[in-house]
Amino acid sequence: MNGIAELRALRQRLPDIAGVVLASTDGLLIASDLGTGVEGAGGAEAEAVAALSAATLGLGQRFAATVQQGHLRETVIQADGGSVVTYAAGRTGLLTVLTGPHANLARLHHEARRVAARLGPVVDGHGTPHPPAPPVNAPDRHRLARRTPMATR
Repeated sequence: MNGIAELRALRQRLPDIAGVVLASTDGLLIASDLGTGVEGAGGAEAEAVAALSAATLGLGQRFAATVQQGHLRETVIQADGGSVVTYAAGRTGLLTVLTGPHANLARLHHEARRVAARLGPVVDGHGTPHPPAPPVNAPDRHRLARRTPMATR
């Protein structure tokens, strides 16, 4: 099954899904199935969702590494109008699912994790994958900027 067929099948299995986006970890859109007028999608553009999802996943990976919690599996954003869940899909991809406010997140995780696992090898084979980012504890890493008294004058 190709990427768009997987996304459509996921939406059909879970009616509370408002939209699904498959993207690369650098924020480039690969495939999407965003419904029109479905509660929870909010008229979002697929390209914007792809870019924001990559930023969210990157931040989550950095946070998990900083607090030494291991490999990030997914990020979950819950808002009044629904949820945005982003799953790692292989080394170079991500799957973002937009839901309405009453979605069953346990069932969503069960289904979407399987889809992300199936799409991961497809995304990793899509183009030339980028080398993985160096681990946070690498000796040549740049430290996060700190505000100093000199910087506030």
